[in-house]
Amino acid sequence: MAREFSRGDRVRKALIREISDVLATEVKEPFLRDKIISVTDLELSKDFSHAKVFLSMLGSDEDKAKVMELIEEYAPKIRTLVGRRLKLRYTTKLVFRFDDSLERGTRVNELLKKIADEKG
Repeated sequence: MAREFSRGDRVRKALIREISDVLATEVKEPFLRDKIISVTDLELSKDFSHAKVFLSMLGSDEDKAKVMELIEEYAPKIRTLVGRRLKLRYTTKLVFRFDDSLERGTRVNELLKKIADEKG
């Protein structure tokens, strides 16, 4: 019987879960502790050596820039903690990016509503 999910899918979901938990519980930076940061997606290379981690956060562009700066500073620690938790042979290199799909989706909804109101 074939497995429902590949190993890549299982590792991807485990990485998302553990990175979220590390950001919520292990990072002691006060500025980050005050923000609600969500891991929205993760793109994993075929050999699991690299991952792009997409984050989402409500706040101003200045707050997002500061959060990204702090997360990149903490990236080696996050990588170490996630590697210990998952017990992978090689720890995946993490690259963090902000996911702007929520803002784009909100903007599209606003435009669609505006069009519907104009038609009326």
